[in-house]
Amino acid sequence: MNKSELIKTLAEQNGLQMEEATSFVNIFFQSIKDALIQGDRVEIRGFGSFKVKDYQGYNGRNPKTGQSVKVNPKRLPFFRPGKELKDFLNI
Repeated sequence: MNKSELIKTLAEQNGLQMEEATSFVNIFFQSIKDALIQGDRVEIRGFGSFKVKDYQGYNGRNPKTGQSVKVNPKRLPFFRPGKELKDFLNI
């Protein structure tokens, strides 16, 4: 399922206009992004949690040329599924 399919399903199942459903989905995702940018952890009970992990920079190697390459520090989103979601998928 992609974002447009999610919006369509939300609109159909709740009798909403497509514009309203689009707004709800966009607000939901933007709220998650804003919380992660601020360093907060986002937990959706029964589904899972999102958080940001910080990774230090390091010296890597280009596998094609063997040349040393500096990899900059980065922040990456991390999703951890909740117990209920894992149980649901393994019925």
